[in-house]
Amino acid sequence: MRDHRLSFSSVASVLSVAFALGLSGCSANFGDATNSSTQTAVHIKGAVHGGQQPLNGAHVYMYAASTAAYGGQGIAPTSGATGNAATSLLTSATGNPADGNGNFYVTTDTGGNFDINGAFSCTPNTQVYLYSTGGDPQLGGVGVAGTPNLAATLLAVVGDCASATASSAFPGVTFVAMNEVSTAVTAYALAGFATDPLHIGAPSAVTGHALSGTGIANAFNTALNIVNQASGAPNATLPLNSNAVVPVTTINTMADILAACVNSTGVGSSGCGTLFTNTTYGTAPTDTATAAINIAQHPGANVSALLGLVTTTSPFQGTLSSPNDLSLGINYTGGGLTEPFGIAVDGAGNVWVTTNFGNSVIKLSSAGTILSGTNGYTGGGLNRPVGVAIDASGNAWVTNHGANSVTELSSAGAILSGTNGYTGGGMVSPFGIAIDGSGNAWVTIGDENSVTELSSTGAILSGANGYTGGGLNDPEEIAIDGAGNAWVSNSTNSVSKLSSSGTALSGTNGYTGGGLNNGPQGIAVDSSGNAWVADNLNSVAELSSAGVLLSGTNGYTGCLNEAFAFSTAIDGSGNAWVSNYGGSFVTELSSTGACLSGSNGYTGGNLNFPIGIAVDSSGNVWVANQSGNSVTEMIGIATPVITPIAAGLPVIPTTDGTSNLGTRP
Repeated sequence: MRDHRLSFSSVASVLSVAFALGLSGCSANFGDATNSSTQTAVHIKGAVHGGQQPLNGAHVYMYAASTAAYGGQGIAPTSGATGNAATSLLTSATGNPADGNGNFYVTTDTGGNFDINGAFSCTPNTQVYLYSTGGDPQLGGVGVAGTPNLAATLLAVVGDCASATASSAFPGVTFVAMNEVSTAVTAYALAGFATDPLHIGAPSAVTGHALSGTGIANAFNTALNIVNQASGAPNATLPLNSNAVVPVTTINTMADILAACVNSTGVGSSGCGTLFTNTTYGTAPTDTATAAINIAQHPGANVSALLGLVTTTSPFQGTLSSPNDLSLGINYTGGGLTEPFGIAVDGAGNVWVTTNFGNSVIKLSSAGTILSGTNGYTGGGLNRPVGVAIDASGNAWVTNHGANSVTELSSAGAILSGTNGYTGGGMVSPFGIAIDGSGNAWVTIGDENSVTELSSTGAILSGANGYTGGGLNDPEEIAIDGAGNAWVSNSTNSVSKLSSSGTALSGTNGYTGGGLNNGPQGIAVDSSGNAWVADNLNSVAELSSAGVLLSGTNGYTGCLNEAFAFSTAIDGSGNAWVSNYGGSFVTELSSTGACLSGSNGYTGGNLNFPIGIAVDSSGNVWVANQSGNSVTEMIGIATPVITPIAAGLPVIPTTDGTSNLGTRP
């Protein structure tokens, strides 16, 4: 058994985890006849503040995110029944005036207070937020008239309009505080769905996009969990997980950056000018909420200039002094997280983590709640578990590196594979695992230079000794393309490709070159059928579906900076996310290999020897920290992706390997 691979003695020798996943089947049903819009009542009071100072005369709107189309980075704002424009919910029945576009609002008083009280149209399973515009920041003191600041826009999440038949659409919501903290957190949580504050959405009411409804609902819940809705202050931990550490100093820093513009005379002020200049990606923003969304979508850009807006007299203290980037990461410990290794996301947004020396599997909800008890799920042959993948029923399949077996757990954590797990078929110290479009599990066997295939019921499909050939030599990780082919990274500096029947397609020695130089590890496949491979010599190799190297002689190297590239995941834009074990940061590469995260990557959330990496349907990046005995959730930093991975595979295989892998839900 190759125990040296899982030790800390040599960073470059540690192996990554299998990331191929399966469909959960837990998605909500959106857009059916029972979800029609109905008049219902709402009564919400609140306050709008710029820092510690109330905004007088601000207009507060209530919007529902679009259920027809995506908003997001690089997506243009669109209107109409099929567009991504949010829907204004307030009506004349609340006694409100309307603006020039016919959208109704309420107005804040000198204390920044507002009161929404009356009937409005509410559709169940739509996600609702408040948007405040303008107002006088009362720089001379409360009640002292000053200059209205048209650049001051703020956001706060209300939540799911869950029941149109209830006496109140939001029975648990009585007071909502709107300030720079609520705005910053809303921007991060919804970054994967927001083009700007008025164009936020996911096509949850569109046939075939039920999973997008799950993703945006989870994103709204994330914002509610991070900020106390009534006080507008960040929670130090999460309401349902006292072990979760929320990065309050990062949130305060972001809030102070926005406050430099909100608490000013407006667009012509130096605070607004600096903010807008350094958050311009295409069209320059003209308001603070748009700037916040732009920062959330580009957390590594112009950090020093933005940090210059934060002073010791800024309204939110303490703050970051010299951050590498402004990514927002929550760190989770406890629940049996002992040297976490593999990580996978199911269709409901739950995260499954293997603990190599805890002999357990940990399950966290999308809200960060530990669902697997104090010590995780155990038994069923779990012995130094490494790889994890999710199948079409939401069951987790786990390789036991210390027991020559694979364990299957139900979505509730029950053992489905018997006392000792599934065995046979040449499984000796199994490592990586992936689920194909038929629900079969593919497992790498490094000690035997082979791959074992199991049916959805655990039967061996690959013979007594597994599939061999095609250059299989100390295989590590495995991924499946749209044709049902298996792509395998070999630590001996090659990649092998097997057909759905186990036939070698990659020649005698496998595919070589192009940055495959020092122990290829994590592997993932995108929608074009191209394979992305993390190599320990600080590079990422990309191969076409035909095995042609696309990443040049040395692979993609611009982002990696001697950090031992380890594991790979693909987000909904086809961008590659790489965990960097030695440098304790995460790298983002565009679909063409361009560096999007800078040479030092993203570091939010106390990353500590990150190994496993996965992207969820809300655009969060989840990272297993082996040395930190923790899991980091980087909020809204990626494009939402279909989860689990196998849900992106076609029922009928394609001829060229294309699929919905690496696309939005």
